[in-house]
Amino acid sequence: MIISHTKGRGKKIHLFIDEEYKITTDINFWAEHFIKDGTEISEEEWQNLIDCINYKKAVNKCYDLLSRRDHSVKELKTKLLRTVDEKNADRAVEKMLELGYLNDEKYASALLNYLINNKNMSASFIKQEMYKRGIPSDIISNTLSEVEIDNVSNVKELVLSKYKTKLNAENGKEKVIAALMRKGFSYSDIKAAFNELENE
Repeated sequence: MIISHTKGRGKKIHLFIDEEYKITTDINFWAEHFIKDGTEISEEEWQNLIDCINYKKAVNKCYDLLSRRDHSVKELKTKLLRTVDEKNADRAVEKMLELGYLNDEKYASALLNYLINNKNMSASFIKQEMYKRGIPSDIISNTLSEVEIDNVSNVKELVLSKYKTKLNAENGKEKVIAALMRKGFSYSDIKAAFNELENE
C-alpha cells in the first residue's frame, strides 16, 4: 500500500492509497502525522492513521457543537455518529466529559431554568423536552423534583405576553386554549388561569 496526498481547499488534505482517494484530514493533523508521498505502509498502520483522523474529527465536531449550545451526552453522541464511527464518537464524548464540557445534571438544570423562566413551559412539556434531548430519566426526575412549577402562573404569563391579541380574534379563546394544551398544560390549569385573569 503506497500513501500519497494532495492539498485541497483551505486547510484540507486529501489522502490516497495506491492513487485512490480514501479520506480527508486537515493541514494541522498532517503536519503532526506527516508521511512522505510514495511511502509503503501496512494495513495496520493505515487503520491506525484513519482512527487518529476520525478521532480528531470527532473531537473537533464536539467543540463546534458545544460552542453553539450545551448538549446531553446522548444528544452529542447521536450527532457525532452521523460523521464518525462509534468507537471514536465514544472516545470524543469521554474526552468532553473529562474536560468538564459535558454534564447531564448541569445541562438538565440549565434547560429547566430556561424553559420555566424564558418560555413559561408546563412541567409535562419540560419533561418531554428533556427526554427528547437524551437526558436520562433518573436525572429528569431528580431535576424536576427540585423545583415547584406553577403551571397556572405560567399560563397567565403566556396569555399576557404571547396570546393577548389572539384572544380578540374570532374563536380566539378556544384557539388560545388549544395552543396552551399543545404546550402540555392541563385544561384545569388553563381554566384556573383564565379565571384569575378575569378576576384581576
